[in-house]
Amino acid sequence: MFRGVLHSPKGTDVQTITLDEELAEILRSEAGSLEAAASEALVMELFRRGRVSIGKACELLRVPREAFARRADDLGIPYFLINKDDWAAELATIEAWRQS
Repeated sequence: MFRGVLHSPKGTDVQTITLDEELAEILRSEAGSLEAAASEALVMELFRRGRVSIGKACELLRVPREAFARRADDLGIPYFLINKDDWAAELATIEAWRQS
């Protein structure tokens, strides 16, 4: 068994989880680090379930929307599970692309 410690970005919350070593190795092979792979898996699943918005998922993963959209597509997760605030942000992004 692999025992790991998860820290929040601000260092205010620490959780310890225990993973089967095989699962830990699979996660490591996905992203190079167990923490990065576990964070991505958790955030993507929360996004898929509608528990976090696109904007919050991007913030948690520290990636731009375009990178998030591509990764979601790679994982077969529909990107356009969208609320009004996210739609407004998407329109602003499209407008910025058009003007550049």
